[in-house]
Amino acid sequence: MLVIVVENAPPRLRGRLAVWLLEIRAGVYVGNYSAKVRDYLWSQVAVGIEEGNAVMAWRTSNEAGFDFMTIGTNRRIPVEMDGAKLVSFLPEENKEISR
Repeated sequence: MLVIVVENAPPRLRGRLAVWLLEIRAGVYVGNYSAKVRDYLWSQVAVGIEEGNAVMAWRTSNEAGFDFMTIGTNRRIPVEMDGAKLVSFLPEENKEISR
């Protein structure tokens, strides 16, 4: 299983992904492809994402049962901790503290 989620992606990238994958919600694409096709699709995302961001997750034979990678600016960033890939949240920018 392969899942790609894009935010703020240009229409031409969304169209290209829709050729290969099923768009089950706006910006959420799913399919079942080999590693070679997965790498090809991710290269298309990397070239076409522009100011947006994307994450790709796929099934693999590790402890978690899946792996993922991201591209673009997002508060959620992948971090490796003791051999496990986790997600860290960056602090919000310009957030005023209310008292």
